[in-house]
Amino acid sequence: MNLSFYKNKRVFLTGHTGFKGTWLSRILLMAGADVTGYALEAPTQPSLFEQTKTASQMHSIIGDIRDGQKLQKAIIDARPDIVFHLAAQPIVRTSYKDPVGTYESNVMGTVHLLEAVRHCPSVRSVVNVTTDKVYLNKEWAWGYRENEELCGYDPYSNSKSCSELVTYSYRNSFFNNDTAPAISTARSGNVIGGGDYALDRIIPDCIRAVESGKEIIVRNPHSTRPYQHVMECLRGYLTLAQAQYENKELIGAYNFGPDDESCVTTGGLATLFCDTWGNNASWIDMSEVNAPHEANFLKLDCSKSKTVLGWYPQWTIQDAIKHIVAWEQAVQSGTATATITDTQIKEYFGE
Repeated sequence: MNLSFYKNKRVFLTGHTGFKGTWLSRILLMAGADVTGYALEAPTQPSLFEQTKTASQMHSIIGDIRDGQKLQKAIIDARPDIVFHLAAQPIVRTSYKDPVGTYESNVMGTVHLLEAVRHCPSVRSVVNVTTDKVYLNKEWAWGYRENEELCGYDPYSNSKSCSELVTYSYRNSFFNNDTAPAISTARSGNVIGGGDYALDRIIPDCIRAVESGKEIIVRNPHSTRPYQHVMECLRGYLTLAQAQYENKELIGAYNFGPDDESCVTTGGLATLFCDTWGNNASWIDMSEVNAPHEANFLKLDCSKSKTVLGWYPQWTIQDAIKHIVAWEQAVQSGTATATITDTQIKEYFGE
């Protein structure tokens, strides 16, 4: 894709203070877009959003997507051409601790977003980001396609399945005329990348452990996940938003995940990280007994995205880990987080 499409486009982004949101904000800013973000305060300390001082380069609104009136006013005031909806409660384990909050954010947040879009005639393209976990997981060996049954197991996954259904209903009920915006959903794999400080994610756990001189604890070493660098799925979202902006017939649901050779077990990912990091980094198997349910095997079939959008993975899992380690070690050596982040964006997009 060519990022020049986004030059001077007005883009509204929910969840801009998060890990993925910060990377997407910086990509859009580098492309010359006029970016407005709407989200809660950065969800972690430290946070990539604050480290990169991204707020100073965009219109950053601190707000809750559960506040429909405030969200609607923000979107109407911004008059965006394109909307990316990333704001969510994104952690499976947190959803077991706070199911009500998870459903409020992930389901009603989607309702509030689409209601706001209904009242904002400038919007031409909307991408609602859900997850690879929206599917009814049958633990089979092949990837799930976009027409497979939706039924996430845990509150997080299920709330994202509901978000898919909300989007489907709104698109058919309120956005079904020639002047309505194009609205699609994007289902991506497990994202990894520099600057992720979340709890209960494998790469942040790896980095925290090696930086403190400890062994990495791996909870589910035999679980297979579609791990991919964060820029892989973000390029998918950007490609989809542009494609449906130019051709509304392309609306629908799209998977963005790695090729089969990059689908690895969590233990395999930890080994790859240790080998790349060096300094005798190692991990231990701490498989949990009676832990909250999480899928053991999950892959995506991305044939539709490849065929319809011309989107293909660019970085293997080895490339992803290499760039994560390079990002972290650059920051440790004194390089500004904004500098290394933007350098990797330019490398990835060939800018």
